[in-house]
Amino acid sequence: MSDINLENRKNVKLTQEKALQVNLDSKIYGAIVEIGAGQETARQFFSAGAAAGTVAKTMSAYDMQVSDDVYGKAGRYVSRERCEQMLAHEYELMVNRLNTSRGEESHFFSYAATVTARSYSQKNECHGWIGVRRQLTPGAEPSEIILHVRMLDETNREQSEALGILGVNLVHGAYYHSDNPKTVIDNLQDGMGHEKRIEIDLIHFSGPDFANVENRLMNLHLIHSWSCRAVMFDASGDSIVPASAFRKKDAVVIRGSFKPPTKVHLDMKEIAIKHFSQEDGVDSNNVLAVAEITMNELSDQGDEADSDFLARVDLLNELGFSVLISDYLRFFRLRSWIRRYTQNRIGIVLSVLDFDYLFAEQYYDGLEGGILEAFGKLFSDNTHVYVYPSIREGKLINLENVNVGDDLRYLLQHLIQNSAMVSAEIKDVANLQISARDIIKQIPNGRGDWENSVPESVAKAIIKRKLFGYQAKK
Repeated sequence: MSDINLENRKNVKLTQEKALQVNLDSKIYGAIVEIGAGQETARQFFSAGAAAGTVAKTMSAYDMQVSDDVYGKAGRYVSRERCEQMLAHEYELMVNRLNTSRGEESHFFSYAATVTARSYSQKNECHGWIGVRRQLTPGAEPSEIILHVRMLDETNREQSEALGILGVNLVHGAYYHSDNPKTVIDNLQDGMGHEKRIEIDLIHFSGPDFANVENRLMNLHLIHSWSCRAVMFDASGDSIVPASAFRKKDAVVIRGSFKPPTKVHLDMKEIAIKHFSQEDGVDSNNVLAVAEITMNELSDQGDEADSDFLARVDLLNELGFSVLISDYLRFFRLRSWIRRYTQNRIGIVLSVLDFDYLFAEQYYDGLEGGILEAFGKLFSDNTHVYVYPSIREGKLINLENVNVGDDLRYLLQHLIQNSAMVSAEIKDVANLQISARDIIKQIPNGRGDWENSVPESVAKAIIKRKLFGYQAKK
């Protein structure tokens, strides 16, 4: 038997074992409603056997008028709003219809999926919203898990199969790993095999059973668990689907550690937006300012690392940034990822000090075309890089005088002459002396000169919330 067939059999067995465990639990009872890719989750439970003990109802309200009549109007049919409507409606029906007859012994649930899978006639964006609402004890208030997925398989049949596996994993995890949300996330890809079939780029836990869950940390864990390559938070700090955030936006992305955000970062944002708004077709009111932190800047794990991460997100939100966390170390990978979600212009802001690795040819080992391939991908279709100056050894370094080596200086000149790389203005030369690395060392000593190097709102938040080890002087 081939390794592929053996792997497939292991995956099927794992999914059926989970489904059967749920089916044999006489307390778990609920409804499964799915729109957009058949009834694959329900099929998994039925094919495992003993589903009569679990499934009270299955349904697929495909017709839009029928769907509206059942669940009410929604702005979009494949949306979080529609998924939540489905979950709430079906759960309430379960309780209203069955609470008298079996409410004292049952843990009711509703499972809902609304997706757009591979179309017969066109290759559309394949994504959807999946959720489960369930109670852990009879009569208890329900708690909920909702997630957004992208389906990566090439055919409708394969996508439907993957969604069915995911559905079993979600229902199973909601009951058997409810005390550890990270384990729920870790197990969502069980039974998928080695190939990446489903990408999960947002997850949200709510309800009394998850009252102490910090959803931003759970979304960060999606990257740790290899469920996706990037997650995003809007300027209010709420998790958001990247496709929704970038849709039809002109995006300016600033990469950094932001530990803490300084006046330099605020200058970079304001100057980049000023430059960016002068590009053809860019409306300053349609610009999305994003602060991006790579995972190598968040490599530590544990309570202290979590606190550090949340502090950076909060402070960047204070400055009006949306926040992107990604594991795209190379800039051209980041640009390609953003291009997946918007066809508008993209601006990337970086310090001239980043040239140390941006123009380091060994940085592109493994690429057949090396640095030329990387730059071809970075600077293609409506992408500009704005280069912010810095001071090194007392000397002002900018795009015009930076040294990239004799073998690459003509490449740099080509990028400058074609406006692919643009020199950013200096709003305040004094700010170029600011070093976030120095500031983070000073903060634990209490109030001091470091406060002059960060925006006022950032300084106040660090002091009030005792962030980054801040301790008031006695």
